[in-house]
Amino acid sequence: MGSVDLIAACLDSIRQIGDEIADALVYLDAGTLEAFQFIGAFPLLLELGARAICSLENASPLDAAAEWHSSFAHPARKIVVITSRLLSDAHRYILRCLGNHGTISHCTVLTAISEVGHSAYVDSPLGPDAFREYETLLTQDHEELLKKYEKSDEHKDTTFYTGKDFTSDGGRYSNWESGVHYGSNSESSPTKKDLFADESSQLETKGKRLSVTVTHFPMIFSPISSRTFVLPSESTMAESCLSNHHEDSLSPGLPPISTGRSFDGDEIPPGVTLTAQFLYHLASKMDLKLDIFSLGDTSKVIGKLMMDMSSLYDVGRNKRSAGLLIVDRTLDLLTPCFHGDSFLDRMLSSLTRKEGTSSYFVSKNPQTPSKHSEATVKRIPLDIKVPFEKVFSKEEPKSRTSMLPESIMSFVSGWNSAEVESEVTWLPDYADKAHDDKLSSQHGSLNGSFLSNYAGVCYLESLLDRGAKDGLMLIKKWLMEALQHEKLSFPSKGRQGAASVSELHSMVQMLSRDQLSLVRNRGVIQLALAAEMALQEPQSSRWDAFTSAERILSVTSAETTQSLASELRDFINTSTSVESHKQANKTESSQGLLSFQDVLLLTIIGYILAGENFPTSIAGGPFSWEDERSLKDIVVDSILDRPSSVKLRFLVGLENELEAKARPKDGDKSNDSIEASKSTDDFDDQWDSWGDDDDNTDDQKDEAYGDMQLKLEVRDRVDQLFKFFHNLSSMRLRNQTLGEGLAALSRFETDIYSRKGLLYKLLLAVLARYDIPGLEYHSSAVGRLFKSGLGRFGLGQSKPSFGDQSILIIFVVGGINALEVREVMKAISDSSRPDVELILGGTTLLTPDDMFELMLGSSSFS
Repeated sequence: MGSVDLIAACLDSIRQIGDEIADALVYLDAGTLEAFQFIGAFPLLLELGARAICSLENASPLDAAAEWHSSFAHPARKIVVITSRLLSDAHRYILRCLGNHGTISHCTVLTAISEVGHSAYVDSPLGPDAFREYETLLTQDHEELLKKYEKSDEHKDTTFYTGKDFTSDGGRYSNWESGVHYGSNSESSPTKKDLFADESSQLETKGKRLSVTVTHFPMIFSPISSRTFVLPSESTMAESCLSNHHEDSLSPGLPPISTGRSFDGDEIPPGVTLTAQFLYHLASKMDLKLDIFSLGDTSKVIGKLMMDMSSLYDVGRNKRSAGLLIVDRTLDLLTPCFHGDSFLDRMLSSLTRKEGTSSYFVSKNPQTPSKHSEATVKRIPLDIKVPFEKVFSKEEPKSRTSMLPESIMSFVSGWNSAEVESEVTWLPDYADKAHDDKLSSQHGSLNGSFLSNYAGVCYLESLLDRGAKDGLMLIKKWLMEALQHEKLSFPSKGRQGAASVSELHSMVQMLSRDQLSLVRNRGVIQLALAAEMALQEPQSSRWDAFTSAERILSVTSAETTQSLASELRDFINTSTSVESHKQANKTESSQGLLSFQDVLLLTIIGYILAGENFPTSIAGGPFSWEDERSLKDIVVDSILDRPSSVKLRFLVGLENELEAKARPKDGDKSNDSIEASKSTDDFDDQWDSWGDDDDNTDDQKDEAYGDMQLKLEVRDRVDQLFKFFHNLSSMRLRNQTLGEGLAALSRFETDIYSRKGLLYKLLLAVLARYDIPGLEYHSSAVGRLFKSGLGRFGLGQSKPSFGDQSILIIFVVGGINALEVREVMKAISDSSRPDVELILGGTTLLTPDDMFELMLGSSSFS
């Protein structure tokens, strides 16, 4: 059998639904769109006969007009919806699609969540027979809205629902989406005569009952490479909570701290259940027979759920054996918090990304109150946007480059439904503006998205194991090859090894001289622009400042707690002075200097390092009472000194008071300059105002009292923040067995200056067949059979080792970091098993900024 290839497996699964795709309008939700972008699935969908590929959240009646195949002589009669969310979440959008197209007689819904997943999800209103239930309910809701339209004389000549139809009568789904307004815009929606002149198709489908089919389609995930994947950012699986709010939890998007305590059935978070469902069906689709291992409490629950789903029918002769190791992210929080030498990590942290779909609300079953619905996890989409207007920066006014953006923007403006009938009067002005507002606007966006599989070349896979310098060199090599293919010469200036950002920009300019060259080489041009943005200022200096600070904390943590606390105080003081300097000068931010939020992330790193190096002083935190009190005082003063620049989740409820405190400070400087210019000769004119001194004194007392109350409230919030830091530093002592296992892996730590993550050390240990305390094996169906039956006769099956398998899958619950991908590749090459096929997966792809948002930002517990 061939090697495991995630991208090829996803494309094969799409080919298997070719009959449904043929002659259909295909609608993809945001999560599926991200996944299909990574595998390059759009050409395949068109090859299979799709009329058009459209966004589910932005559905429009004009979607039917965007047919890529001119051979269709009849209007669309099929719709295929592929969604990564619960059916109840996507319901309103599916209804809108049906309402936008009056000729549809069959609707196929492919969902990434199985029937068991729907029924096990506490907030889902669907039961064990979820697919059949939804088929019936969608048909009924569609017919109810259709009957309501037919009774309306006002809209008798149209075949499309309006927003009023959806919001006034939501049927049995009205309780799930109360207050949500959706549907096509009645002002811009064309009638049936605008799209098709043949009205017979409308009459033909009018009397027929809508046919609905719901099918499970599990292969919806984002392969960063053929061996690395994450869940789609805006899918229900990625956004579901992995932890309930209790004393051991750190974030709804991270597993709780492992304490050895078992979960009750009702306490299992929905994200845990959906993760187990996904891994089980992924292995089934890829014909893999799994030996399941887990490390951490949450991973242990997932392993048990997968074991309960397995049966004797899962064991087939054609299935390949593989080992699955599930790991809790909370066992190693340092690696995703660190700013390591990873080219892809720097790009993810520096470049803007697509804005998430804010219109999704998790559907709730009104009959079942849930404890899991209180917290939400917001995953930033992995759809990285590279602004292509940088290509059009003019160096030669008379060159063809100035004509290229005009032609592209003419196409964009003509395609936009809101501007179809408007005159494009701004195009001549754009030729003289490289960064016109129209180019960066929502309607005329020229942003490219990264692809894992671009025209058969896996660019991201080649960059995964590269540092900043090596990644820059590789992109330069690709640009040189593209120039040679276009028969263009570029002066190398005698430097074959080094690569600079300016050099890349010049090469991109040469490749972008005409439209054909730009289209042919858009993949490598996109990467070159991304590298240019990631390595330019101030992003580069900020990253270097983080790297330097983290190195200082790592070295200092091996000394004493006093020296580590002193370094943290210095970082906080420096960030406060930097914020004051920025506010005073009203100029661009100083390059390379860290903000207060950045220093809070360094404080998280410092507390985790202190807990690892000084485990005996955990009772009240790793630092002494005096050191921690001084840290708290500095944090409180930093918040009160510049309250307008501090927006953190643990300060929710104090925003108005902090903003009110910030306004007088901002106005003091202007008032001082005005008062200094006043003359003192008008002494007599101010005689009448002396009687108001008592009132001013009372006001000052009230203001001082209010400031003291605010300071006490901020101090209480900071005390709670430091209790959170204590939880981070005590993680290894909560579970003694697990702590011993993590400490045993320190033998694979080669150098304090080049710290390796948990996955690197864990992989080396299992490949060397070391016993790891806390690593639990979950027996398969065959193992249970031997244990219960043949084991009585002495034919029991010995416990397998994870490293014995030739195919290894590691899944990190909570997410993986790009640096970890690079490290596990190095671990395979450093081991004695270079022939091992390793697949690395996680809930999401994490950056240091994502970790801050999960623990202290928008996705944290309030």
